[in-house]
Amino acid sequence: MNFWRVPLDTHEVDVSQGEVHILEDRCKGCGYCIEFCPKRVLEFSKKFNKKGYHPPQVAHSEDCVNCHYCEILCPEFAIFSVEAKPKEGEGGV
Repeated sequence: MNFWRVPLDTHEVDVSQGEVHILEDRCKGCGYCIEFCPKRVLEFSKKFNKKGYHPPQVAHSEDCVNCHYCEILCPEFAIFSVEAKPKEGEGGV
């Protein structure tokens, strides 16, 4: 997305990275997490869970911004995200 101007503090804002965890056997395959993810991090997997549904899988883990939207939408509480630990050599204190 291109903006006609950029906020003055853009270089100071630190966007957190997230790590998505999926409890596959709780999933009923509704796809809400996949459909409404703002960064398109998830996709349906090819395999089946114990209930016979295709659970989501993480397709683009580097794009997750830890917004927790997938958690909020999931009716089965089968997905959650946590803040990713910074890799060595990347910022971090």
